[in-house]
Amino acid sequence: MLIKTKAIVVSAIKYQEKSLIVKCFTQSDGMKSYFVRDAFSNRKSNQKIAYFQPLTLLEIEAVHKNKGTLENFKEIKLASPFQTIHSDVFKTTIVLFLSEIIHHSIHEEEKNEGLFDYIETALQWLDNHDEIANFHLIFLIEVTKYLGFYPDISEIDFPYFEIKEGNFIPHQALGSLSAHETNLFKKLLELTYETDQKSFHIIERQLLLKILIDYYSSHLDGFRKPKSLEVLKEVFS
Repeated sequence: MLIKTKAIVVSAIKYQEKSLIVKCFTQSDGMKSYFVRDAFSNRKSNQKIAYFQPLTLLEIEAVHKNKGTLENFKEIKLASPFQTIHSDVFKTTIVLFLSEIIHHSIHEEEKNEGLFDYIETALQWLDNHDEIANFHLIFLIEVTKYLGFYPDISEIDFPYFEIKEGNFIPHQALGSLSAHETNLFKKLLELTYETDQKSFHIIERQLLLKILIDYYSSHLDGFRKPKSLEVLKEVFS
């Protein structure tokens, strides 16, 4: 079936000497993997490789056989060329980290247009703003709305947050955050991208990042800690 859709590049792995296997989160069909033959073999290879940087926004025309095998692109073009993301070390580090998060969080070849639209809008915001210290934290918590495990805030006045159940509780339990951690977590839930990026100190951001990784690990089967996590911590330290 010939499909025209927007797609977000999640990963690109070199295959043999000249080819790539590219995983994309598509607007039309969820997560799909594509085989790019001879990606490194001609004068236009640099241009072709540029399409497959982490979280690049593409418009694609592709043949989807939907048989569990690798699909094939027919045409590719940039949907919204980034102006700053691939030239700013902080933004590059963020998108590398978030691409790993998405890779380990979304597995279904199933349409999730709300999640696609959210990621696309968030990336465009990132590309157009300079104050981005909390971006990855807000992104991680907001994405849980589309993955089905956003925290239950019906009892948000309780002083402890239970990670596995995803709710607030009146007494500290074995699997809950401390009162201090819970207060930080509540503060994060109130933030938007437009909120003052100085809302947290560096240590608080690192603590929240750990909490969020633990939260994802508790709610997603097979979720793995991103390899780029330490790089992200180093860049934002």
